[in-house]
Amino acid sequence: MRLDAGVQVEPILQAHRGLVVGIAALVPLAACAVLSLFRDSIANTNAALVLVLIIVAAAATGLRAAGLVAAVSSAVWFDFFLTMPYTQFAIADPADVETDVLLLLVGVAVTEIALWGRRQQARASRDRGYLDGVLITAATVGAGRSSTRSIIDSVRTQIVEVLQIDGCRFDGATDSVLATLNDDATMTYNGRPYDVRRNGLPTDTEIALRVQSAGVSRGWFLLTATSRVVRPTVEQLRVVLALADQVGAALSAASHHDGDPPHALS
Repeated sequence: MRLDAGVQVEPILQAHRGLVVGIAALVPLAACAVLSLFRDSIANTNAALVLVLIIVAAAATGLRAAGLVAAVSSAVWFDFFLTMPYTQFAIADPADVETDVLLLLVGVAVTEIALWGRRQQARASRDRGYLDGVLITAATVGAGRSSTRSIIDSVRTQIVEVLQIDGCRFDGATDSVLATLNDDATMTYNGRPYDVRRNGLPTDTEIALRVQSAGVSRGWFLLTATSRVVRPTVEQLRVVLALADQVGAALSAASHHDGDPPHALS
């Protein structure tokens, strides 16, 4: 399991994770070696600030391992090159001990803050994508340019992508199933409330999502999540409900113009 799961990482950095982490380990070594040539003119606190900048650069890659390795490497080589006794892993001055410890702690904190920022960015980008999907579907339904079948197919694909599940099919009149996704983004399993965030989507049954318009049922999306446990957020569930509502509107319009909609699509 990746330590930085859920964080946006540039593809080129993702493809060369090992190299990036290796560079993050070596750059503090090189920096401390160079700074050791100017021990008499550069205070250790200023040298520590230089190392913090290197840690920030490593953390900015979005790889937690790179940031943490840079922090540990900085603390180790700061001790070795810039504190007395020099070129030994020992520190005589208590002030240098404090600086070394603070360097490590600040490095770890900077790494976590950078990763938190990237997660927020990834979440915002994902939410924009969800919203765009709903808006595009709504525009398609409003314009009436696409058939109900194509709209249903499009929404099925979007539901799978939003929830990261195995599959989704449409049924005009489904039999009873154990799990139902309710209109308020809660779930019922076997007639009882079900905690999706805690337990994840059920893997032993299809999950029924009602498609409706003006309170009239137009069919069901049946969701399948059997290969792994998926724990969607409330926002993801609401997006799926909004997409289903758009299909309901399309089917309602179709029923007035073209007769009954198709009973099953898979």
